This record gives sequence, C-alpha cells and structure tokens, in this order.
Amino acid sequence: MTDGLNQNLRILEAVLFAAVEPLDEKTLAMQLPDDVDLPGLLETLRRAYANRGVTLVKVAGKWAFRTAPDLASLLSVEKEKKRRLSRAARETLAIIAYHAPVTRAEVEEIRGVALSRGTLDQLLEAEWIRPMGHRRTPGRPMTWGITDAFLSHFGLSSRDDLPGMEDLKAAGLLDRRPAISIYAGQANEEESLLPPDEDESAEAEEALELEDAPEEESVAVISPFKAEEEPSAN
Repeated sequence: MTDGLNQNLRILEAVLFAAVEPLDEKTLAMQLPDDVDLPGLLETLRRAYANRGVTLVKVAGKWAFRTAPDLASLLSVEKEKKRRLSRAARETLAIIAYHAPVTRAEVEEIRGVALSRGTLDQLLEAEWIRPMGHRRTPGRPMTWGITDAFLSHFGLSSRDDLPGMEDLKAAGLLDRRPAISIYAGQANEEESLLPPDEDESAEAEEALELEDAPEEESVAVISPFKAEEEPSAN
C-alpha cells in the first residue's frame, strides 16, 4: 500500500469516526483528493474492520462505524432503579392488606380522601395488589387484595402474620382518624365475589360511592410496613 493510499485511508477513517451521523459518499469525497477511488477505499476500510469490535456499515445509503452486532448484549447495562412508595400508596397498601377484599370507594372512605389513579397503578406495578373480583352490590365494584409477592417481600407466610394492634402501636405506626366500623372486621370475612371479567382493568378505575353509614371513632392504619418515611415539611 502506497503512502498516498494509506494517508487517504487514515483521513477517511478519521472522518467517519468523528461523524455524529452516517455520512454519504458525496460528503466523504469532499474530505479527500479529487482523484481518489472512494468506493475502493470504503471497501478496503470495511474489510479491515470486518472482525473488529467496531465495524464499518452502510446504513440507508450512508456510511458509519457501528458496534459489532454479536457484542451488543455485552454492552447493555441493566440498572435497578429503586422507587420509594408515597405516603398515599403506603396507607392504601395497609388498608388493602388488613381489610381485603376491599373496594376503591372503601379505601377512600377509610382514608378520608380521594384515591388518585396513580396510587393503585404504583401498587399494581410493584405486583403487591391484585383484583379479586366484583362485589355483588350495585355497580359491581372491583375489590382488591394482596399478592404472594407482597407476602414474600415483607417476609410473611400469610395475612395472619400481619402486625397486630399492639405491635403497630409500639412501632408508632398508628394514627387516629375517622374509619368506618363496618370495615373493621372484614380482614377475615369471606366476600361474595364474581370472577374477574376480561375488562376488569378498565372497570377497576371506576369507584362506586357508598351509601351513608354510621361512623365511629376508630383507629386507622397509616402503614405497618418498613418503608422510608417522607421528610416532614419545616
């Protein structure tokens, strides 16, 4: 290989390496002498990189260096991203864990505030709650319960292993706020449910307003789980 040919190859290699996007042959030719055999140089360079970690390829009529296809799997980096549950999500999860099967409207009434769409989505994404079927009441509201993944994450064999009232008080995880007494004994009661429909994911977003019921002062669970508390506002 003559010195001139070698120099032209070096120039071509440098131009392609520095390019942000693939370059067409017209653009490449502008960087080389007029009498250069550009197709021949490109083929020579392509063969030189054929078995390297980086290869020269033609993409949509333009040339560019690309990572060798067989090395793609070695270059991908998987990073686990930890997401902290919001206070609303922790409260909702606690209510579902202790009162399941429970409807969205019941969760809202126990918490005393509306349940945002994102809260259930966050718990579903974590695979800690699941739809348990429709209750045989007007509107057939969806009911929710915890999953085996929830039990596994918190080291529980069953719902019976959830912390009791005294355990929660000792851990400072109780707060006095209005709660509906008719839900207090639901943790171990069987509900009459219909099997989940195929469209239950859409119906799960519909909340049925419950009829007014007598309210009593009771203890509502904030969160029995060891989740990181959000910083308080000063």
